[in-house]
Amino acid sequence: MKNVVVTGAFGQLGRCFQKLSANYPKLDFHFFDAVQLDITDKIGLKEVFTAKKIDYCINCAAYTNVEKAEEEKEKAFLINAEAVKNLAEICDKNETTLIHFSTDYVFDGQLTRPYLETDFTNPINGYGASKLKGEEYVKKLTRKHFIFRSSWLYSQFGHNFMKTILKKISEKAELNITTSQRGTPTNANDLAEVILQIITSENTNFGLYHYSNLGEATWYDFAKAIIEFSGAFDEIKLNKSGFYPTKAQRPAYSVLDKTKFIKTFGMEIPEWQKSLKATLKREFP
Repeated sequence: MKNVVVTGAFGQLGRCFQKLSANYPKLDFHFFDAVQLDITDKIGLKEVFTAKKIDYCINCAAYTNVEKAEEEKEKAFLINAEAVKNLAEICDKNETTLIHFSTDYVFDGQLTRPYLETDFTNPINGYGASKLKGEEYVKKLTRKHFIFRSSWLYSQFGHNFMKTILKKISEKAELNITTSQRGTPTNANDLAEVILQIITSENTNFGLYHYSNLGEATWYDFAKAIIEFSGAFDEIKLNKSGFYPTKAQRPAYSVLDKTKFIKTFGMEIPEWQKSLKATLKREFP
């Protein structure tokens, strides 16, 4: 029986791990929200890690509001970088494998082909910069780690683009959605599932990996698919917009290359539309 700590367990990704945990009876999960375990608190972390042997720490705790991170950079760096430093240090000390999540926003979006793990990072917003700093701490401070960069996460949990569009559908609102950014919508359930498979296989190919669903889309494409798959296309007016004003700059292109992940772990990755359709089928049977 492996002991697995999940931080930030009541956020979107953390709740996906909670849902899937029932399928993994050989893993003993310990789920903590930000109140139960504040990863900025070294003393609180020490108490958890000394209470029993922790084999894996899945860090879902993060500051994820890209817009507010421009105004609250200190807070974003505290949670996404300095607190991650605390986790990396205590995981290294206790021989715990740290599984950490990062973002496509560590790139500036200047390329026109999918980004490799080895490509030059150059975040253009505070959120991306804070996540990159967290990556650097993990790489530097603990050997037994997996870092997974992902993109455009959505699920049935939390606040995300899919749920926002579904709400707009229920309100029969007119939608103006940008075509100026291209990336890959990623089902957080798929990401959580591959992590749990890696843990149960006791894989030790530590390092940095890119994981998102297959394919690419603009936010307009994503919205259109949500509307179509939910059966509401005739009820909603959807407009393309070349520009959407935001405080934080976003990379124009941030598709991630998954070749390293596929070769290393031998797992199939679902195509983004197929995964979205499966999720919406549960919403609109």
